[in-house]
Amino acid sequence: MRIALLAIAFVLSLFAARLFQLQGVDANAYAAMAEAEGTRHVTLHAARGRILDRNGSELASSIDAVAITADPTMTADDATRIAAVLADTLQLDYFTTVEKLRTPDTQFVYLARRIPTWRAAAMFTALNDAGLAGVFSERDPLRTYPEARAVSNLVGIVGEDPDADEDTEDGGTGLELQFDDLLRGTDGEATYVNSPGGAQIPMADSSVVPAVDGQDIVTTLDRELQYFASQRLAQQVRTTGSDWGAAITIDVQTGQVFQFAQYPTFNPDSADLDVESTTNPGIDFVFEPGSVQKVLTFAAVADQGKVTPRTRFTVPGALHVDGYEINDVTEHGTIRLTATGAIAKSSNIATILASRRISRDQLGSYLSGFGLGQETGIPLPGESAGILAPADTWSDAQAATVAFGQSLSVTALQMTAAVGAIANGGEYIAPTLVSGFGQPDGSVEEAPAPLTRRVVSERAARIVATMMTAVTQEGGSAPDAGIPDYLVAGKTGTSQRASGTGGYEAGARTVSFVGFAPADEPRFVTYVVLDNPSENIFGGTGAGPVFRDIMAMALQKYGVEPTGSKPVDIPLEW
Repeated sequence: MRIALLAIAFVLSLFAARLFQLQGVDANAYAAMAEAEGTRHVTLHAARGRILDRNGSELASSIDAVAITADPTMTADDATRIAAVLADTLQLDYFTTVEKLRTPDTQFVYLARRIPTWRAAAMFTALNDAGLAGVFSERDPLRTYPEARAVSNLVGIVGEDPDADEDTEDGGTGLELQFDDLLRGTDGEATYVNSPGGAQIPMADSSVVPAVDGQDIVTTLDRELQYFASQRLAQQVRTTGSDWGAAITIDVQTGQVFQFAQYPTFNPDSADLDVESTTNPGIDFVFEPGSVQKVLTFAAVADQGKVTPRTRFTVPGALHVDGYEINDVTEHGTIRLTATGAIAKSSNIATILASRRISRDQLGSYLSGFGLGQETGIPLPGESAGILAPADTWSDAQAATVAFGQSLSVTALQMTAAVGAIANGGEYIAPTLVSGFGQPDGSVEEAPAPLTRRVVSERAARIVATMMTAVTQEGGSAPDAGIPDYLVAGKTGTSQRASGTGGYEAGARTVSFVGFAPADEPRFVTYVVLDNPSENIFGGTGAGPVFRDIMAMALQKYGVEPTGSKPVDIPLEW
């Protein structure tokens, strides 16, 4: 490789020297030669901008490579010999290459794109040794993804332009597509004259228009946390036999997404990639959130001054609404729960009773304020808005089931941001994935500030956060989600999976866990979703341990110390 690179460097140095001579001395003479021998216009491909993590690590970049081209007026007679060399050195199809080398009525064809320079050097050496001419190269950077599967759904891939005659780089999915106009840069052009001996000679000084490389995109992601979360999520999806999974961690004070793991992933460097497999389940797929929704309902009721952590509810074994019977997951007779107990034990019935303390319109307005039923605006293509019907259309049964997380649908990102608002003292911050854009002078232009709005008061947010700490304690629904020495606020979610034709799929469910820490001084919120697991089919046991491991790493890496606070001693029953 070293010899090949030196050879290319030597050729480029000769090219530069010759260009100076032609521009300064022989411009008129070579203009005459151009008229006699013919000219060729060559595209100078811009290098695509990089996609970086928050610390400058590369998530996508371009490496030096070349396009292999030919002038069929020079290669037609030796097409079979040239094709044999290219088949051997570049593994091109022999017969297709012969056909291209004999293309009539043109002086330019592409033979191959984005060939590493060391392979191109080996090819040119073989052609030179055989005395074969008419094959050339031009800059054509190759896209590479150092983190591969860990960020593949988010970063995406560079696709092909279906309207172009030849394969060209255009964003295909993910950030590559969303910011394609900035990343791609602007191609340049050089004009050459073909000498009688077959060499390509640049013309006058006006014959070269330099390429302008694309801008870098700086994301909010932490490469190390993203990799860890991706591995941990994949392990749990496989262990539980789930169809798909997502895990998201957001800084509650800024809305910045520090990791956004999803499964399944894909290999962005695969030549046989099926673009349909490149979806982002965390924003593309919608599901009923189930009991995670209860914290939003209680936040709404608390904001209206209708509930505190110690508010008492007499909870019957069943509620009958519009001819439907609504039960809790665990059968029981009449029990007495506090509001904290309703969250800790995830009671559907107690949540409905709490929701009836405010109007339907009020509950619907709060849920909209938390971002349900609308896109978050994260810069990724294909985001779903979920489904939240207007409150004035709810039947009595819908009003009851919406309160505990049915009869509506969300994305994983929506729910992460919604609970993040509670962690942030009641203020919603739209999640952000991009923090800035690289400039030609090396500086970074900051991305616009995210949308913010107050949804509930700080007091209401504190009430719900206090109630949520009981979930990860003994007696709660997810003690496995607790983190030693930290006070963790959390909530489990287990919901039936809608069939799409009305009703639910038999035995299919979506399980989840959301939480933030430290509960009394929150820094991060993390949400984990597993769709249709066959093992560990509850949020606390299926998603809770994944939350615990990801949150623990985030807290440790960013130096978030335990606050020393202990859970408030609030009875779950009365």
